[in-house]
Amino acid sequence: MKKKKPNIKTIIRQIVREEVAMAIKEVVTELKQSTPSKPQTKKIIEKKQYTENSVLNDVLNETAQDDEWKTMGGGKFDSSKMNDVMGGAYGDMMNKNPNIPVSVEGQTPDFLKKDYRAVMKAIDKKQGK
Repeated sequence: MKKKKPNIKTIIRQIVREEVAMAIKEVVTELKQSTPSKPQTKKIIEKKQYTENSVLNDVLNETAQDDEWKTMGGGKFDSSKMNDVMGGAYGDMMNKNPNIPVSVEGQTPDFLKKDYRAVMKAIDKKQGK
């Protein structure tokens, strides 16, 4: 009698089953090891109507319930950290960043030399002023 060769589909199914079983065991082990010591409790806050858009309203309510946003960036942002908040936005202006062409060796940049009065009059005329 001839020996029947195993079907390739059967071999693939067997290999996939073995791999999935191993992966499931790893995930279950990981979950058992990483269970939090104390259960996290979320405050139940009544939903507020921030906007007419229901999806946006749900996101805003979820954000309001979650406290993580209050300490983003390593701490609470209040007036004592105003320098940190504003420093990134206006720091270049205060440090005379060379990428901002205010003046180069006492010379005025070309865009500051132009007379824009005609342009402004045309805009006013178009707007009906």
